[in-house]
Amino acid sequence: MKQDMIAIIDLGSENNSALARAIRAYGVYSEIYPHDITGAEFKALSNVKGVILNGGPNNVVDGVAIDVKDEIYSSGVPVVALDHKTDKCPAITEAEVKSFVFDTCKCEANWNMANFIDDQVELLRKQIGDKKVLLALSGGVDSSVVAALLIKAIGKQLVCVHVNHGLLRKGEPEQVIRVFREELGATLIYSDSVDRFLDKLAGVSDPEKKRKIIGAEFIRVFEEEARKLDGIDFLAQGTIYPDIVESGTKTNKIVKSHHNVGGLPDDLKFELVEPLKYLFKDEVRACGKALGLPDDMVYRQPFPGPGLGVRCLGAITRDRLEAVRESDAILREEFDKAGLRGKVWQYFTLIPDLKSVGVRDNARCFEWPVIIRAVNTVDAMTATIEPIDYAVLKKITDRILTEVKGVNRVLYDITPKPTGTIEWE
Repeated sequence: MKQDMIAIIDLGSENNSALARAIRAYGVYSEIYPHDITGAEFKALSNVKGVILNGGPNNVVDGVAIDVKDEIYSSGVPVVALDHKTDKCPAITEAEVKSFVFDTCKCEANWNMANFIDDQVELLRKQIGDKKVLLALSGGVDSSVVAALLIKAIGKQLVCVHVNHGLLRKGEPEQVIRVFREELGATLIYSDSVDRFLDKLAGVSDPEKKRKIIGAEFIRVFEEEARKLDGIDFLAQGTIYPDIVESGTKTNKIVKSHHNVGGLPDDLKFELVEPLKYLFKDEVRACGKALGLPDDMVYRQPFPGPGLGVRCLGAITRDRLEAVRESDAILREEFDKAGLRGKVWQYFTLIPDLKSVGVRDNARCFEWPVIIRAVNTVDAMTATIEPIDYAVLKKITDRILTEVKGVNRVLYDITPKPTGTIEWE
């Protein structure tokens, strides 16, 4: 079914995403467009019931105050301005947005995950036909939800490639295989590339060099697996709406560029399939739940692309990497027991490339410290530290010191952002 839509046109605001999310929370679909959208482009949009001109501090470009094309004002749908002075349309406050959406625009509250999934299944079948789609399935939230959605739409026409580079958390490769191959019946290619990645990373201590090696090697492995397959016409990606919004508009500075499966060779010619590109992160999770994915996959914590490679500080060694993996698993298990999953935004362990003197079994030992990081944030630009109950910290410490080989100290990092970043590398 076609959902009613409210178009948000960016006239220099810094809260476009918040406004779109608020309108979607009413059950009405909303998208963000640049101020210079043409009349023809606007006319081509589907089911627009109203327009909000969202003004703000960035409404001057090249010394000139920006406005929308006249065709927007004369389009025949209601147009209002938020935080923006104009003689061409009335102004409203944030408190009046809901009234505008329902009373003025007569929108129907039919934006929900069931309708979204039904619409996407129809669109995907129309786009893909009887062709095949390739997906790099990391086990992260976005790629997992894309996979589940494509399985529902096209079944065995989807080919998933899961590359195990040895830098995933404990149990993650096994979970990907169990959920997608065994439970959802996906066509899944599993590439055990642990030795290949760790051999390439041996002796490399510079964080950026590690990231580049991991990224480049992933592309090579993915390319090799792709070339073994015949009849692949489409490449699926887990692009989501913040990826597009954060990449910048004409009135907003780029927050960060996103390259999902970026840097693929030019001769890998695929048409893109991006079914989540208009969903916010919480909506992606809701979609995953509606598709039947398990909670520990849907609510998986943010995880850096290089994985544990940036939490095994300095040059990665296999024994220290394993200590990071095991200590992280203990932390997550104990946080779950203490009811902290969902309360704390991100928590993990890391191990620096240094050792300290300790005592084990009545003898001197020279072993690593484990550092615990637990932070809360809204936008990852700033972060606060979660005050963990001492009894919980003590239990985590006792388990790590007892169960993780090569560790004789446990530390809790209480540095907020700024000055500390969330990750250490």
